[in-house]
Formats: sequence, structure tokens, C-alpha cells
Amino acid sequence: MEHTLQNDGFLVTSAEALFDAVRKDSLWYLTFGLACCAVEMMEAASARYDLDRFGMIPRGSPRQSDLMIISGTLTNKMARALRKVYDQMPDPKYVVSMGSCANGGGYYHYSYSVVRGCDRIVPVDVYIPGCPPTAEALIYGLMQLQRKIATGVPAARRMELAR
Repeated sequence: MEHTLQNDGFLVTSAEALFDAVRKDSLWYLTFGLACCAVEMMEAASARYDLDRFGMIPRGSPRQSDLMIISGTLTNKMARALRKVYDQMPDPKYVVSMGSCANGGGYYHYSYSVVRGCDRIVPVDVYIPGCPPTAEALIYGLMQLQRKIATGVPAARRMELAR
């Protein structure tokens, strides 16, 4: 988009593409920290890594958030709460699954009380592997999400899921 604007002096695009380009740089995230991966998530928001420089601001309410970062082991008891928080978020909403436990149950995969991946409860846009993933891995995953938002991929996927 910037290339066309610099060379030609004008830009022809859809309103949705323009909104996606702006939206990717102003994600307000909600942390859904369930276990040890939450410590790495907090480290990514600290002064050393500073998620604010990517336009990501932490919010305490799901009604003010458009990104949920799920980290840690999701149990059957917490699954209903996760879905309730997800449903309270305004559209468009994005989900990042952080760590082996959130991605597929992790070390506790065979336990009777563990959900084998948060994608069974909410749609996930980006998976970040690791036990626990580093703050750098989280930042890389969030940059991948920004790239997806700029190209409109999550919106298309959600439309596909709605059918």
C-alpha cells in the first residue's frame, strides 16, 4: 500500500483493507494466563521487550479488547469461562494460543480434566509453540498476526467458519 502511495500519489483500496491496515497496529490485548507461560507473556510486556512499541496495549476488560492471548493449561472447568470471555469481546476479535499446553494440552495432554487445545473452545489465529515459549517467540507470533490482519486472512477465515 505504501509503495503505491509513494509512487503514484494516490491509493485505491477497499474500506475493509484500509481498516485492516490501521487495525493491525492498534491491537488491545487481554491476557488469559492460566499457568507458567503467563510469566513469559508478562515479560514480553515489560520494559525490555515492550509490546507497546507494536501498538499493543493491555486491557483488563474483554469489552475493550480485540486480541486474547491464551497461555497455559486449559482445564474443562475453565473452558466455559474462556468461551464467555471470548464472546464478550467485540468484533473483529483475534486469538493467540501460546505454549504447548494451550496448543494441544502439553504435558498434561492425557489428563481427564484437560482440554486438548484451546482451539476446541475458541477459533485460534496464531499458535506459538514452546514450553514455555520465550518472549521473543510471543513477539514473533504477534507480528505474524499483524501480517495476517494486514492481508485480511483472519476475517476471511472467520467468514468461512460462520458458514
